[in-house]
Amino acid sequence: MEITESFHKRGLALRLPVETFKSTSEVKVKHSLFALFKRQDTEFCAYLSKLLQNPMLRVIMISTVLVNALFITMETDYNIRFQSHTFLELADVIILAIYTTEFLILFYVDPLNFWRSGYNILNAVILLFAYLPYTIDKNNTKYYWSWSTLKGFQVLRILKLIDYSRGMRNLMTALGQTMKTVIYVLILLFLLMFIFAILGHGLYGDPDTGDRGNWGNLASALFTLFSLVTVDGWTDLQSSLEDHGFTASRAFTIVFILLGFFVFFNMFIGVVIINIQDSTQNYKWERKAETQAALQAKKQAILKRQQEEVSKLMHQQKTSEYKAFSELVDDFKKTLQHSDTVVLEDFCASIAFIDLYLTSLDLQDDTIYRASPVLGASGTGMLGESTFHS
Repeated sequence: MEITESFHKRGLALRLPVETFKSTSEVKVKHSLFALFKRQDTEFCAYLSKLLQNPMLRVIMISTVLVNALFITMETDYNIRFQSHTFLELADVIILAIYTTEFLILFYVDPLNFWRSGYNILNAVILLFAYLPYTIDKNNTKYYWSWSTLKGFQVLRILKLIDYSRGMRNLMTALGQTMKTVIYVLILLFLLMFIFAILGHGLYGDPDTGDRGNWGNLASALFTLFSLVTVDGWTDLQSSLEDHGFTASRAFTIVFILLGFFVFFNMFIGVVIINIQDSTQNYKWERKAETQAALQAKKQAILKRQQEEVSKLMHQQKTSEYKAFSELVDDFKKTLQHSDTVVLEDFCASIAFIDLYLTSLDLQDDTIYRASPVLGASGTGMLGESTFHS
C-alpha cells in the first residue's frame, strides 16, 4: 500500500463515528433495523442532507438565534414589552417555527441516529421549554409566576449557537471529558472541607465563648470554609476569630488555605486547562487530516480523469491511422495548456524541473567546450556522448 493511500485511509478513519467500532452484535442489530425501516425517499433525504450542510442555512440559523437573543433582551424592559407586545409575540412565533422546522428536518433525515447526538437532545430540550409557556394562561394570576419563570428559561435558546460553531463544540467536548476528573477533585476537596469543618466547629464553635455565626454548626462551618477556599473575605473571618480571643487560629486558617486553595482549587483549574489543550490539539489534527483527505480525494479524481483520457487515446490509436502510440501522444501534447493540472508525486518528476535540469547541463557542456582550446573534433564527440548519457 502506498503512503498516500494509507494516510488517506487514516484520515477517513478519524472521521468515522463511534458506532463503527461497536461490537458485531450491535452492528447486526443496526443493519437489521435499517433493513426493517428501509426508506423509499432516498433522493429526498439526500436533498435535505445537502440542504442542512449548506453554509447559507447555517448563516440563517445563526442570525435567527442572534435576533432571538435581541428580542429576549428587549423584553426585559417593561416599556418596550408593553408598547411592542404584539410584535414581540409574533416574532417569537416565527422564530419558534424556524427552530421547529430545523428540528423536524434533522429528525426526518436520520431518525434512528438522531438521539445519539447530544446536540440534538439539547435542541429537543430547548424546544420543550419554548413550547411550555404556551400551555399556561398568563392572564390567570394564579399561574402568572409559573409562566414568568418558564418565559425566563427562553434564554436557553442562545445555547443553539454551540451546534453551529465547531470551536464551541470542541470546547464543550473538552469540558465533558473533564467532568470525570473534576468530580474526583471536588470529592477530595469536600472531604478536606468536612474534616476542617468538624475541627473548626470543635475549636471555635463554643456556644458561649466561640464564634457561633461562622462555626456554630456544621452548615455554617462549611460555608465559612467555602469562603476560605475561594480566598474571598478570609481576612474578615480571621479578624472575627481573633476578636473572640482565638489568636492561634491563624495556623488553622493558613493550613486550610494552603491545602484548599493552592492545592485542590488550583488542581481543579489545571485539570480543566489540560483537557482543553488536549482537545484543541486533537481538533487541529482532525482539521489537518480532513484537509489531507480532501486533497487526496481531489488528487485521485484528477488521476482518474487523466487515466480515462489516456485510455481514450489508446482506443483512438487502434481505430485511427496512427502507427505508434508516441505519435498519438505528440499530437496530444500540442493540445495541452499551461493551466492544465498535473499530479506529481515528487518534485524531480516535474516536467519543468527536468527541462530546467537538461538546459543547465547543456549550458555547462557548452561552457566547458568554449573554455578548452585543446578540445577538437574528438573532444566534441566525447562531450556529446557524455551529455547524452547525462
